Amino acid sequence: MAKKPVKTRSKNSKVKKASNSAPSKKVVAGSSKVKRPKARVSTKDRKTLGELVSMADQVVLAARRKRDPHLDIPTRSLSNVKFNRRKRFIEMGKNTNRRLLFNLSQAKSYMQTMLVGSGCKQLIEQGKNTSIRGLYYMLKHTIDGTKENTFEEQSECDPVIEDVEVLLGSLREELHLYADKRGEMVGNLTLEDNGDLIDCARMGSGGYGIPSIVEPNVINFKKCTAKFVLHVEKGTVWQRFNEDKFWKKHNCILTHGAGQPPRGVRRLLNRMHNELNLPIFCLLDNDPWGYYIYSVIKQGSINLAYESQRMAIPKARFIGLRSKDYERCGLSPSVRIDLNENDRKRARQIMGYPWFEHKKAWQKEINLMLKNDFKLEVEALISKDISYVTEQYVPDRLADGDWLD
Repeated sequence: MAKKPVKTRSKNSKVKKASNSAPSKKVVAGSSKVKRPKARVSTKDRKTLGELVSMADQVVLAARRKRDPHLDIPTRSLSNVKFNRRKRFIEMGKNTNRRLLFNLSQAKSYMQTMLVGSGCKQLIEQGKNTSIRGLYYMLKHTIDGTKENTFEEQSECDPVIEDVEVLLGSLREELHLYADKRGEMVGNLTLEDNGDLIDCARMGSGGYGIPSIVEPNVINFKKCTAKFVLHVEKGTVWQRFNEDKFWKKHNCILTHGAGQPPRGVRRLLNRMHNELNLPIFCLLDNDPWGYYIYSVIKQGSINLAYESQRMAIPKARFIGLRSKDYERCGLSPSVRIDLNENDRKRARQIMGYPWFEHKKAWQKEINLMLKNDFKLEVEALISKDISYVTEQYVPDRLADGDWLD
């Protein structure tokens, strides 16, 4: 049996030297250093991916038709927002701003928009999530052959992310982006968070930290015996309610959003209201900022007007603090905080909101605050007693049905 010939290397052939280290790779600025396998995507993710690809396809389509590529981005301003009286929340109008690739003043913002879309596509395909700051670092690089960066600061990237959201009609969370976690929850609710079972009645003094992404593919409600949700403005007040076990005594869920609630908290409140049929009561400060927070929870916000259906809670109720509480609760003059000119101006603006201007109770409320010429924080009730707000003020308001709608 003939032996197989042995292959020999010619003298002129190049020989690769063995090395214990991995071969070096040439990395193009802005390119992904590691190719990761595509993850299994959900039905919602497939829909979002389709919209992202369609956004990119517009460039090819325009080129084939020998037209300038452009994006028509819905205008995120007060002039393009209207109040739907039937639905009782803010909606975005039909005005758009055209962004052109071959317009010298718009070319960079057009490129940035497509770059954000590309970054979000990568995240969805890999089944990964990142923060908005993480995406900024993902996309920031120096453009080849120039000294120009794609983004100089995160403040330049964030508005473009919002542009992509509104352009696609998708929540940031559906683009696999999250913001810093703010807000906690405690109470008679069991949920599943990304496969882990969480009993919100057994979370100790810290409570359950409400994540940025609270969509059904991440958060599922398993068991709820609570009768309502009490949302308070600040973590300090929330801590008093949690320590006094208010949620246990009154069979409720207690939440806070560290001031104006972030999107995750608002979205979770919306889901608990609509999916669990829980009334939402808001305990906020007696000042223009407290009124505004209530307005955002109830009717939605200008920047997210296109998502009011999934954010706003038209039936949310304002349970305090009220302008009349200074006398009704016999508070000390020392707790009063004088209004400044900005407070007065903001209060009058809020009185003119379409969802407040025809409500006599709200007009009376804000007028009384202006007449008093001072504002009150919920913490002012501590001057009565450390637990006055949990043991008397809120229970009395609930028992009497004394709230603003």
